[in-house]
Amino acid sequence: MNAQSGALEAVERVLDRGGDADDVLREVIAILHARLGRFVRISFVEEGTLAPGPEVGEETAVTPFPVMWEGRRVAELQIGCEPTEEDRALLERVALVVSPYALVGWDTGGEAWTP
Repeated sequence: MNAQSGALEAVERVLDRGGDADDVLREVIAILHARLGRFVRISFVEEGTLAPGPEVGEETAVTPFPVMWEGRRVAELQIGCEPTEEDRALLERVALVVSPYALVGWDTGGEAWTP
């Protein structure tokens, strides 16, 4: 098993276990930081701008990976390095699978919502 698939499996275990969205995202960020050894953050789209969310490491210039939900950017996964092609594939996949947990500013119309 390579490091990317191991990291993705760890992320998927966290998502399968579920729980509070904030806790899930913090665990995912920690997994990515351990894999990349670089700054990792998820920022949320709130009223059209990015608001910083959970992060690990010392902030540096970031490479963004959009987190999309129903065709709209709801967050951004930010990595403090220029990722390799293998890491880029991992990060794009993670940005996709965490999207249900990144809906902090999403209007549910008063309906209860569970990722």
